[in-house]
Amino acid sequence: MKNVLIALSCVMIMGCVSDNSGMINADDDNVVDNGNGTTVNLSDYFSIDFNDLNNYENQDIPDYIQEDNSPNGNQISDEGATLGRILFYDNKMSENNSVACASCHKQAFAFGDNEIVSIGANGLTGRHSMRLINARFGDETNFFWDERANSLEAQTTMPIRDHAEMGFSGENGAPDFDDLINRLEAIEYYPELFTRAFGTEVITEARIQNALAQFIRSIQSFDSKYDEGRAVVNSQNQPFPNFTDQENLGKQLFMQPPNFDNQGVRIDGGFGCAGCHSAPEFSFASNSRNNGVIGVFGSNDIDITITRSPTLRDVIGPNGQSNGALFHDGSALTLLDVLAHYNDIETNNPDLDNRLRPGNNPQQLEMTPDQMNAVVTFLETLTGEDVYSNEKWSNPFLEN
Repeated sequence: MKNVLIALSCVMIMGCVSDNSGMINADDDNVVDNGNGTTVNLSDYFSIDFNDLNNYENQDIPDYIQEDNSPNGNQISDEGATLGRILFYDNKMSENNSVACASCHKQAFAFGDNEIVSIGANGLTGRHSMRLINARFGDETNFFWDERANSLEAQTTMPIRDHAEMGFSGENGAPDFDDLINRLEAIEYYPELFTRAFGTEVITEARIQNALAQFIRSIQSFDSKYDEGRAVVNSQNQPFPNFTDQENLGKQLFMQPPNFDNQGVRIDGGFGCAGCHSAPEFSFASNSRNNGVIGVFGSNDIDITITRSPTLRDVIGPNGQSNGALFHDGSALTLLDVLAHYNDIETNNPDLDNRLRPGNNPQQLEMTPDQMNAVVTFLETLTGEDVYSNEKWSNPFLEN
């Protein structure tokens, strides 16, 4: 009788409901009422406190960051990005429950991959997995190395539909995207999480795309040595007071355009890196063409369709190592390898960017070892720390 009175008091005073595990406050946002008289406690599945969601929609962004490719119809919300985070890390988004988006885009590597190509549900990816960090902060609205997705929203479900990557392709008896939606509808927490993000429990590909894109756009890194210096000067072309002489030299060489002779050999000036990787976002210019890297991993084929690149922010990790291989085919393992490529372009394919073809000749920058080391040292200043450990971008599943 005493236990009954305690339970009744809980209902009358606190508004509690019961699941099979004990008393749960009905005002607790960690509790899902599934409509059939039972409840689900989200705390059994996730490390997220749904009573106090992480801040995704109002993060601090430096005043000097101006580029933003977010569409007006899909602004970041805490609920939407939280759902996107869960989808991003959920292995059930692959047909055999073996991989998630996060399998190829790892927080420890600035949301890139330390493998040259990634292991998918049914094979390998065709290209190196592009880092997703600061994907929002650029004027480029197309995604993938070959820009085949016309928005980040469209990009998010293409790997899910790819047979090798995540397997919901509908090819040769494989499940299709409708099967994925049916799977998510049957998972006890997803209808409620879609309701919180979008107002109703309906699960569609467009809503999956919007949630994933909100989470990806929320992944930002602006706590680097570069940002500390940029915040106290009037122009990015000024020497930064917190930089070493070598870092300021590297910055100057990165920013300054070169002067070439009529054979494409640099006479003086800098190396013109900012012509395609513009500061302070260090995003890739939307009008850029192929960079002269035309390899295909594991093949002798050529690929001149590559016209995109991730930001140069956090191209190096906090440990000083590259955040995975570089270029779409993973053919460069270090930044010095990258600079060696640009130092002496060896291809003149029809899609080669004109900025790499002065006087219609592939460029020769004539960088010295000291100059190359200075540029690498500067690029290391673009690395932050918070993004590698902040739990708001980490795996939210207690088990996955």
